Amino acid sequence: MFKKILIANRGEIALRVIRTCKEMGIKTVAVYSTADKDSLHVRFADEAVCIGPPPSSESYLQIPKIIAAAEITNADAIHPGYGFLSENAKFSRVCQEHNIKFIGALPEQIEGMGDKATAKATMIKAGVPCIPGSEGILKDIKEAMKIAKKIKYPVILKATAGGGGKGMRVVWKEEDLENAWSSARQEAGAAFGNDGMYMEKFIEEPRHIEIQIAGDQYGNACHMSERDCSIQRRHQKLVEETPSPFMTPALRKKMGEAAIKATKAVNYEGVGTVEFLVDKNRNFYFMEMNTRIQVEHTITEEVINFDLIKEQIKIAWGDKISGKNYEPQMHSIQCRINAEDPENGFRPSPGKIETYHEPGGHGLRLDTHVYASYVIPPYYDSMISKLIVVAQTREEAITKMQRALDEYIIEGVKTTIPFHQKLMKDEKFRAGDFTTKFLEDFEF
Repeated sequence: MFKKILIANRGEIALRVIRTCKEMGIKTVAVYSTADKDSLHVRFADEAVCIGPPPSSESYLQIPKIIAAAEITNADAIHPGYGFLSENAKFSRVCQEHNIKFIGALPEQIEGMGDKATAKATMIKAGVPCIPGSEGILKDIKEAMKIAKKIKYPVILKATAGGGGKGMRVVWKEEDLENAWSSARQEAGAAFGNDGMYMEKFIEEPRHIEIQIAGDQYGNACHMSERDCSIQRRHQKLVEETPSPFMTPALRKKMGEAAIKATKAVNYEGVGTVEFLVDKNRNFYFMEMNTRIQVEHTITEEVINFDLIKEQIKIAWGDKISGKNYEPQMHSIQCRINAEDPENGFRPSPGKIETYHEPGGHGLRLDTHVYASYVIPPYYDSMISKLIVVAQTREEAITKMQRALDEYIIEGVKTTIPFHQKLMKDEKFRAGDFTTKFLEDFEF
């Protein structure tokens, strides 16, 4: 097994990886920017290396600095967490070149799934249901118009290198297509350095349901059931749960089989997620594959009693997958607690935490790196913790989450706790009656 793992990340995910490494008897190295010198991941790692000033572009995204930190500490593997360099094919390749194991997907797998047009073509070939649309990157506006006419409006334009909703436009009628095409390309070029666009039929009233998968280097693959991530704002998830209240045993079987087909189609190595859009008639369509651990891996762990970070590390070492196809026996919900002001358009609220009290009790998990007097820096993602509950039923899980949110006290900065408190009381949410558009009509 690996002797020492460097975690190329920060915050709660870095601490999460450190904990599993300690339980496996593996030494850890934290890297940090000067803004994160007081973070818990720095304190609890066996070694810590400062890799630069606060901006991510000068620290957490600096491949040479991270490789140098791994070499001077004799780390034999790097865990990228999520975000930052976790789905960066170049980083995975540079690790290979330096004989450091990248605990994640191989470069060619990241490239194949990172480009959405290529990923879609691969899935169609593998027999995974895909949304009707262009077969690859659109050549020009004329081709876009031709395809839109064929698949019928509404359609959605997407940047092939996209993420976080950038370079994406929904078009409801033909006369709006040209303007949407120009603005989407301009936004994509500025955000990703790539203005390539593709088109899909726009799925109305969709659910965002993903399947957790694992694959090893011997061609074995399994799925670990689904997560419903439909509660999102501007394509950013706020609440996730498993099992999905929309799921049926027949749909789970079909989606699980499709996810395994997707995994095997790219000979995927590691843990990852196959994401689907599911329409109101329970037809499902491939959306994308995340070649990394996800923020919401926690709820899957809770309902199947399985450490996904440990599985990641073992697969990277060369072990066969120890997982199997699972069906959840419990219900788990995760609320992302962000340093944002929900009463003012979820505006970021960095600053010093003056008072901090964590909730406790049976069936509750809190993944966080913050504490009283911790200063939340303004340079990174605003998530400060993940509050997770597990119970026998969905109703019990919601009630438990309400109790936990009431106990969770954070003063000094604004947080999304009041938003989550209101959501847990909402009749439609409690009835499981929601889509990805739910928060558009949610009054706060």
